[in-house]
Amino acid sequence: MTNVEKNKVTITRLTSLITVTVMVLFLVLVLLGFLMRVSQGAIIQLPPDFFYAIMTLHGLGMAGTLFVGGITAISFLLSKYVNLSTGLMKLNFGLILVGVVGLVIATLIGRFGAGWYVLYPLPFLEGAWPRWTVVTVIVSVMLLGVAWLLWQLDILRAIVVRYKLNGFLGWKYFSEKPEGEEVPPLVIISSVSVIAGALTTVFGALMLMLYLIQWINPDMHFNALLMKNLVFLFGHTIVNITMYFGLGIVYELLPNYTGRPWKSNKFIAYAWNAALVFVLVAYFHHLYMDFAQPVALHFIGQVASYLSTVPATVVTIFGAMAQFYKSGLKWKFAPLAMGLSLMGWLIGGFIAVVDSTIIVNNFFHNTLWVTSHFHTYYLLGFVLMQFAFIYDYFDVKSEGSSKLSLYMMLIGGYGIITMFAVAGVNSVPRRYASYVNIPFESVVKSGQSTAAIASIFALVLIVGVLLVYKNILSSFKNRW
Repeated sequence: MTNVEKNKVTITRLTSLITVTVMVLFLVLVLLGFLMRVSQGAIIQLPPDFFYAIMTLHGLGMAGTLFVGGITAISFLLSKYVNLSTGLMKLNFGLILVGVVGLVIATLIGRFGAGWYVLYPLPFLEGAWPRWTVVTVIVSVMLLGVAWLLWQLDILRAIVVRYKLNGFLGWKYFSEKPEGEEVPPLVIISSVSVIAGALTTVFGALMLMLYLIQWINPDMHFNALLMKNLVFLFGHTIVNITMYFGLGIVYELLPNYTGRPWKSNKFIAYAWNAALVFVLVAYFHHLYMDFAQPVALHFIGQVASYLSTVPATVVTIFGAMAQFYKSGLKWKFAPLAMGLSLMGWLIGGFIAVVDSTIIVNNFFHNTLWVTSHFHTYYLLGFVLMQFAFIYDYFDVKSEGSSKLSLYMMLIGGYGIITMFAVAGVNSVPRRYASYVNIPFESVVKSGQSTAAIASIFALVLIVGVLLVYKNILSSFKNRW
């Protein structure tokens, strides 16, 4: 067996191991989300400290889990084109596992509940949670960040080695007659994603180091607005490039089912290079309420938020329509999930654009409308892309209950996000363990009723996910 063949076998085994780990974590985190909605619906009553602890674990865990799932899928698909480091991939997986264990201990045992953004100076509130939980979270997230940074840099290294500086971002397609070998869309999308991700991970690491300094020396204090800029630059970008990873999956796998090539061209190159620029500055829309921030940055945030949705969306949707149109494909789980995931991405993007409009954000900023946006992006966008990859990866043959499971996920998912949106329109705030102390009866009723209804839809979603897992389990032996 040659070194290339050994490398491919190792990457396949690592992909299987990490993918199964992601599946387990995803289900656990979905169950935590269900538990929160049941509590907000006044069906059961969770202690507030426990609610905020599982809210923190659910948010941090889901963002990290789906990012790892996405970068794992992208790494496997890229291994067809470039030579990635399997040793580094093993190290990254080890660091991620240690980081996850640390987060679980700090939240479920130590009851750390500062939320997934851990906004400054909330982690340092005296008496809110044990002091050891703060450093545990800081170190755990730092370990995750190191793993993600190394992983992204290795992907970028491998791509540049193969496609050179003129090819890895598709710049060669800007010329009338591009020369050299063809650059797959997956490579361009992956390059855009890891450049943005690596840059902002460095800023996230800087924020965590400042947190660590203050933990060591409590007399040290830092500018809260600086910290907020750092955390949203990192958090907003990581969430968005996770979505880009999912789109890379669609670009790469959909042609396997339609039988049509999806090649790079100048439109794809222009669109994704524009996405790289806009995704790095769109995060300012998270800071509209920070009036100390220069006014110009608010307008930059709104314009960038609008523009970031256009180029990549247009080329992707038109490209997907060209793939589907009269292709004669068989509507198995994977292509159907990919098609529906693009719909979820569009709907989530529309909700985001609405909220990123300054005049609208004045009303929706801290309501469950925002929660509706990112749950649509993730649950009905990326997760379906990820499941499509897993079905394709494990070569799942059992299609009997696959469509039923997909429809249940759609019904459950859209029910959940609709309840978030309705509650947001009715001014129900997010990050509340209970609504009973809100001095407006209509808001209390809306918050509790929508949460109770959402918990029913969440059960439908969970059953759908379990059916998906049952079909995947039947094909595990194909990749071990």
